[in-house]
Amino acid sequence: MKMSDSTEPARRRKTGRPLSFDRDVALERAMLTFWRHGYETTSISDLTAAMGITAPSIYTAFGDKKRLFLEAAARYAGDPQVMADRIAGAATAYDAACAMLTTAAAAFTRDDTPRGCLLASATASGSPASADVQQAIAGIRTAIGRQLTARIERDVTAGLMPVDTDAAAVAGLVIAVIQGMSVLARDGAEPAVIAAIARTALDAWPAP
Repeated sequence: MKMSDSTEPARRRKTGRPLSFDRDVALERAMLTFWRHGYETTSISDLTAAMGITAPSIYTAFGDKKRLFLEAAARYAGDPQVMADRIAGAATAYDAACAMLTTAAAAFTRDDTPRGCLLASATASGSPASADVQQAIAGIRTAIGRQLTARIERDVTAGLMPVDTDAAAVAGLVIAVIQGMSVLARDGAEPAVIAAIARTALDAWPAP
């Protein structure tokens, strides 16, 4: 996601006019608002109320609503290189998957943030109006799936997993379980239930 290109006009507009608010704090509040209500149903009015700034300030600092959401989603997802390094650097592919599932289970059921995953819930409606946003979010998931696939393939080559393991399918299963846990967390499932789902998915891990 190249946020630099999409926000260049905003940079030009605010030249010589320093922001009168904390941009990071405002972005965090926007992220939580999108996470709670979804991309399409979150209005500019919702965002101004949550961020404590005016609509013109949003447009000046972030561009439009779509650009603001994409930046908020990038903040939520974190540095993609950090995730890639964690997956590649895990002792085994199982350890990488375990970290992904258990971290997600805990994050989706915290008391101080909305339930579920922002990336899963914010674009769940599937409306054509948000197709490009959905594509960007899908790209984040696809990249993570490919990284886990590559890590699984290394273990297959090393004899740590069966030679006939379908690496892409196993990685896809992990991603699918994470997305499913997000839905159940949004539905109100207890943290213990979500954690048990993560453990059960790991029990299905192919053994050599």
